[in-house]
Amino acid sequence: MANHAQQNLLHAYLDDELDLVRSMELEDHLAECGDCAHEVASYRALHETMQAANLRYEAPADFRSRLEGELHKEATPEIQPVVVRRVIPWWSWAAVAACLLLTAAAFLVNLSDRGEKRLMAEVVSDHVRSLMAGHITDVVSTDQHTVKPWFTGRLDFSPQVRDLSADGIELVGGRLEYLDGHNAAAIVYQKRKHVINVFTWPSAGGDEEPSVSAQQGFNLLAWREGGMYYCAVSDLNRQELTEFVGMLRK
Repeated sequence: MANHAQQNLLHAYLDDELDLVRSMELEDHLAECGDCAHEVASYRALHETMQAANLRYEAPADFRSRLEGELHKEATPEIQPVVVRRVIPWWSWAAVAACLLLTAAAFLVNLSDRGEKRLMAEVVSDHVRSLMAGHITDVVSTDQHTVKPWFTGRLDFSPQVRDLSADGIELVGGRLEYLDGHNAAAIVYQKRKHVINVFTWPSAGGDEEPSVSAQQGFNLLAWREGGMYYCAVSDLNRQELTEFVGMLRK
């Protein structure tokens, strides 16, 4: 397991938001790491103290009657609306329709952005889990002709596996993953001591150039190419990760 557990994993553990496997992995880590165990104990003590404290405000018994009295004073007689019939020009309806279309488009873009952020969070979570659990690969090999055939029969697609040793990037191996609701391949590379996970699976739609984002201290580059979705994630700096993706796409 890495030096210390991520802060978000500790909070999720205390709130019972981790699944069974990740909870067991974190408990094993806490048994070995005094710093993380002390931090969890501190969080738990704070949580129990706040629960024990009487922080709920109780309104006075006559609060409801006084509020109703004030509302009654402010009440005004109901005014019957005057109905005015008017003819709305056709171009006004066109303007309304255009506004509705723009609103719908903005909603769809916002929905897409939220979906992409959720997916990136899922990718980072799997990347961190592979490092913490020591389960970086299912097949260990620096030979692309060993790693690529290993996926045959295990996936319904053939992932791209490149030998980038001439560029200072070592192929470590590969493993199976489950992302965005379907099976995926994780091809694992390493530059110096930095692990790079490249997740890939089939995706509909046209090609898209790599888009850069960052979550929880990790950099991510995602793109679509040749009917496949790719996402590279690592603690490499953004420039080095961009250079790596450029070499991978040659």
